[in-house]
Parts: sequence; C-alpha cells; structure tokens
Amino acid sequence: MRDLMGMMGQIKQLQEKMQQLQAELEATEVSGTAGGGVVTVTITAKGEMKKVAVDPSLMKPEEKEILEDLIVAAHGDARAKAERLVQEKASALTGGLPLPPGMKLF
Repeated sequence: MRDLMGMMGQIKQLQEKMQQLQAELEATEVSGTAGGGVVTVTITAKGEMKKVAVDPSLMKPEEKEILEDLIVAAHGDARAKAERLVQEKASALTGGLPLPPGMKLF
C-alpha cells in the first residue's frame, strides 16, 4: 500500500511538472530553414507558427511556386526540431517514473 501512495505522490509531482513544461513549450521558439537559409519559419515548440522570413531575392512572380515549397520545407524542418525538443524535455521529466510502453504525455 505504501508503494501505491508513493506512486500517487510521484504522479502528482509529474502533473505539476507537466503543467510547467506545457507553459515552457508555449514560450520556446524553434526555427527551421530551407533553400540554404533563404526561407526561415519560426514556430513554438507546440507547433504554433510565429514568423516567416523570406529573402527578397525570392520575391519574383515566376518563383512563387518555389517560394511556397520552401516555406513548407522550412516549416517541416522547424516542426521536426520542435518535436525532438519536446521528446527530450518529456524524457527528462519522466525519467524516474515507469510509464507503459507507447504511452504519450502530449
């Protein structure tokens, strides 16, 4: 029974840390680039797009499709970085608590 109470205490601590982590992830920004840096997309670690920066050299009507593709690629790069960051932080947070395989916290 004592083990159960100890685990309940760990779960409560984990919930509090998860709330702190959620707030931190909303404030953390990650940038992704494409086209050798001519397009940069900045998102929060939770995936909200905050900013798109485009090199003026791409502002030609005939290169519209290229620009659109680069924005999508830069967003994908930023999203992958954000997902890695979330995994690292979640792993550090749950390091001592045995969670069932495949259980996701986010």
